[in-house]
Amino acid sequence: MGAKLILQSRMDQLGLTQEALAARLNSALLEITGRPGEISSRTVRNLLNGSSRRPIGRTCAALERVFGCPVADLGFSAPSSMQHPPEGPVRRRDFMLSTTGTAAAAVPIAKQRRSVGMTDVVRAAAGMNKLVEADDRQGGHKSLAAAALEGRDEVLDLQQRNASDRVRRALYALAAEYTTIAAWSCIDLRDLDTAQRHLYESTTFAGLSQDPPTGMRVWINMAMLAYQRQNWPEQLAAAQAANASQAARRDPFFGSMGRVRLALAHSSLGDPRAAKRALGTAQETLRKAVEDDRPRWTAFYGPAELNHLAAVILNRNGQSPEAEAMAHRALVKIPKEFPRNRALATCQLALAQLRQGEPEQATTTAATVFTIMDGAPLPGRMRTLIGDFHRDLLHRASSTPYARSWADRMRDEWSRA
Repeated sequence: MGAKLILQSRMDQLGLTQEALAARLNSALLEITGRPGEISSRTVRNLLNGSSRRPIGRTCAALERVFGCPVADLGFSAPSSMQHPPEGPVRRRDFMLSTTGTAAAAVPIAKQRRSVGMTDVVRAAAGMNKLVEADDRQGGHKSLAAAALEGRDEVLDLQQRNASDRVRRALYALAAEYTTIAAWSCIDLRDLDTAQRHLYESTTFAGLSQDPPTGMRVWINMAMLAYQRQNWPEQLAAAQAANASQAARRDPFFGSMGRVRLALAHSSLGDPRAAKRALGTAQETLRKAVEDDRPRWTAFYGPAELNHLAAVILNRNGQSPEAEAMAHRALVKIPKEFPRNRALATCQLALAQLRQGEPEQATTTAATVFTIMDGAPLPGRMRTLIGDFHRDLLHRASSTPYARSWADRMRDEWSRA
């Protein structure tokens, strides 16, 4: 891929602006030569816009010091005097995926070969699927986001080697997938600015991949991010893009996924009739879907998840009895390997019960969220839902013994997070 995208992604990873990178480069030159550098933000801008594809030796040395890799890995051509010997195999660090002691290793991608084939793609995809499974278990967290960005960087490194068009498109799809996992983790953590930067990047990779399901995933995450930002028009626009995507047009499974996002957006905009129509279409479309070989990230979606999302929509529309029924139907079928989704559906059930005047039952239901998560920290989105329940409960029944007991439990759980 182009040096512009690689350098920009590395800058985003370190949280560097053009001015901040110029300052870091000058500091690096001071360390290397003993003299302050004179690199300006304009120099960085030229590196980003492609005007400078072969930086001078001093700039290359500074780039390598700041980013800890050869300039070739950033997409630039180094002077012949700075050529590095071929790298040996690199073993990536292991990372912790859970505070309960579950660990998984990022799958190392062979770097020593000059060409890249589908074997490398399969290996990189296996590493990505490990991250998806970790997200299914406990939701987004910092270690997961960091591991996803590391996987993306490895895929981008592979793009610098010889490859067929088919392999390049597959690598771009993987880069989009890894970056979207990082973005999704940030959404779950409610680090929304970082999530938006990652999603903008993954949109570019998805376009270059020409892979319809990958593009669909990016639009869905765009819609979810807009919801978290309470930007309802943008949520609707992203949902419409997902619904109009090639994946949604070709496969009823993805068509249902796009339609339920439309329903959620209409609900956010206070249009319950449009939300009900879109939800009905999502349910009818999913019934037309057949078993097929789809990406691993789609495993969460099916009748159970659709019922969970229906509970979300009905709760927003003020239809608490119907929301409770849908939440119960979701919980019957959500697989055990999706505890995060089970906990979210349980939150919706508790909210529906509370809004029907059953605060004691709702409190008992809400307490099971902590049991389902089995000691794992609650993702930011879930904490927000539990916080909404907490405030509503105290407003309705603050003086009751069960509300006081709930408040004590909340303090304990929040202090452990």
